[in-house]
Amino acid sequence: MSDARPTVAVGCFVFNRLGELLLIQRGKEPGFGLWTVPGGRVEYGESLVVACQREVLEETGIKVVIGEMVTIFEPVIEGFHYVIIDYLGTPAVDARMDPVAGDDADDARWVSRQDMADLTLTTGLMPVVVKAWNQHVTTTESRFY
Repeated sequence: MSDARPTVAVGCFVFNRLGELLLIQRGKEPGFGLWTVPGGRVEYGESLVVACQREVLEETGIKVVIGEMVTIFEPVIEGFHYVIIDYLGTPAVDARMDPVAGDDADDARWVSRQDMADLTLTTGLMPVVVKAWNQHVTTTESRFY
């Protein structure tokens, strides 16, 4: 019996005022060179929300406010097993808006839904993107009614 255990991680679907999604290009395995949302491992003693904020800041330089949970995703790929808890996020009021790739990201940018078709995404990301976009729109619209 193996001692290997899944790694708990977070992902954050950050939308700007134009409805664009913040994406990073992975600089490490798994998924080297593929596009995904900012995120990563939860550190010991760290809350999921704080992990989201830290990972987005480390990978893009953008401070965020974390919102609702979107889903739990459990990929087992390339010798890695993750339990990823995905959240919605928005840039903080005082946040810079021009992403700068950092940590294990090779690139970071705001992407429209239409422009996502031109990027090679991590496995299984697009259905969660659709769910997050719909949840973001519903959450945003409910603020005005």
